[in-house]
Amino acid sequence: MVYNRIKNILPVFRFEGSYMKVEEMTSGNINSTYHLFYRGRGGKVNHYTLQNINNFVFKDPKAAMNNITVVTEHLRESFLAEGLDPERRVLELIATKAGETLHVDQFGSYWRAYRFIDKATPYDEIVKPEHFYEAGRAFGEFQKRLSDFPAEMLVETLPDFHNTTKRFYAFVAAVAADAVGRVAEVEDEIEYVFEHRKMSGEIVKLLAKGELPLRVTHNDTKLNNVLIDDETDKAICVIDLDTVMPGCALYDFGDAIRFGASTAAEDEEDTSKISLDMDLYRRFTEGFLSQVVGFLTEEEILRLPLGVKVITCELLMRFLTDYINGDTYFKVNSPRHNLIRTHAQMALLDDIERKYDQMQAIVEECYHKELARREHMQ
Repeated sequence: MVYNRIKNILPVFRFEGSYMKVEEMTSGNINSTYHLFYRGRGGKVNHYTLQNINNFVFKDPKAAMNNITVVTEHLRESFLAEGLDPERRVLELIATKAGETLHVDQFGSYWRAYRFIDKATPYDEIVKPEHFYEAGRAFGEFQKRLSDFPAEMLVETLPDFHNTTKRFYAFVAAVAADAVGRVAEVEDEIEYVFEHRKMSGEIVKLLAKGELPLRVTHNDTKLNNVLIDDETDKAICVIDLDTVMPGCALYDFGDAIRFGASTAAEDEEDTSKISLDMDLYRRFTEGFLSQVVGFLTEEEILRLPLGVKVITCELLMRFLTDYINGDTYFKVNSPRHNLIRTHAQMALLDDIERKYDQMQAIVEECYHKELARREHMQ
């Protein structure tokens, strides 16, 4: 029973009202998340989110929480400075009764809580195409509002998270170790990674040369990390901030496209169903550029499609590495789940490469339209 897993944690936090029920939220791959219902004054129902942080993935949960605290404070101040109510636009941490934002239980597990933003949905797939425009706008605005935040204040909670060169070396080490005896069955997949090695490291090289700048980025820009208001269909809040740290704008753009513009789920077994939806690609690009033009450099903007290729290759490499290692990182629902994910990303990358020139043309078109729009408004 879900309640039995968390009943000793509930009294620790400053939840208002009396406990009613809990629902487990299963869309995430990393942390365990619970939606709590409390009956408050006058029968009002107060909603909260409780999370058990995966400290196998996040080795320093305290650092991650410090990042989240300072980033959400900055975002809240940014909205207030414009006379906007931040209540449904920014995650609000719930403190423990000891005044902390993080609780460590008797087993060494880390817990945190947020005020749940109700009447809003984090979609796992596109229900309405306009939602993807909104997701692009939300992630672009997120970067824009943090463009004046001092990146050096943030701890790199997942060191080298998008360092595809080091990801490749980790992949090679996993193949050499063959910890659970799976290498022999994935020779074709291994060869595919080697064939894409040079492309996968391009952004790392551009950052090292200073041709692309470091930014404060989200680093996990899946569609379901944006809350869409149920009444207005507008994006209102970016969530899941564990991976907010210095990064590259291309990765944020690329991961959002990889996840949201694919015509099939990340773990679709029938790869014939998988391709890049160019209408959705355009919609996200328009939404994203509506916010980032003006602070991203032209070099960053024109290289955005590269982020889609690189991040898709990175994910297939990570899924394959985890499969070879025995599924120690991502949650899986079957012994072959990570391999299925690998095949899906391979199929998607193949289609991205076929459509790359078209992707580049759309970015250039949307960029010049946005420049023209801004010039007209002056």
